[in-house]
Amino acid sequence: MPHHPSNSPASPRLWALIPCAGSGSRAGSVGPKQYQMLAGQPLVMHTLAAFDGVTRLYRVALILAVGDTALDHLNAHYLIANNGGATRAETVFNGLNFLLEQGAEPGDWVLVHDAARCLVTPAQIDALIDACQADTVGGLLAHRLADTLKAEQDGRVAATVARGDKWLAQTPQMFRIGMLRQALQAAGPQVTDESSAMEAMGWQPLLVPGSARNFKVTYPEDFALADALLLSDTHRKVSL
Repeated sequence: MPHHPSNSPASPRLWALIPCAGSGSRAGSVGPKQYQMLAGQPLVMHTLAAFDGVTRLYRVALILAVGDTALDHLNAHYLIANNGGATRAETVFNGLNFLLEQGAEPGDWVLVHDAARCLVTPAQIDALIDACQADTVGGLLAHRLADTLKAEQDGRVAATVARGDKWLAQTPQMFRIGMLRQALQAAGPQVTDESSAMEAMGWQPLLVPGSARNFKVTYPEDFALADALLLSDTHRKVSL
């Protein structure tokens, strides 16, 4: 049976953890995609601007690849560790250990967010916090599947999958640091998101409605769409 940390602080703090150690191989870009320019700024700066607008967060930590100095210019509000792993799960696990070294408690909350989801908004992050703070497990932003879903075999449709109960997982994903660390350690390095690790432990994370705009910039065509959306958002400011 999964262990629930017994040393939860009376008022758990909220930490944000942004894994930022990927190579961006699927993006077809030169260098890591989190540093590609969008709307006049590196992609990750738009992500940080959204978290900067959430006043309840205690600290924001970025986990970079070993030797990455691209964000050395950020102010002291941000914690930076160069201990990214070979997979996203390893990077997040290393990041959780880093938070504990920085004084986080196992019972504190952590919001893990993909650096490449640069269109997330402070309102969406706040909505996740509001929904999860009183929950025993935690949860994630997700978007109900609107399109017809097909299963494939050898390049042809094998079946149409019922979409009524299907959601697209997004980030942030918000869990207790100790519980998530335990889940990731048990799940191994290939698990693709935090919710999957929690589910493998028998927990059922809460689904919190997100937005279609909170997509992960992954492929070359995603950059043009994200750039257009960022340029059209007159209320979004980057000043880090």
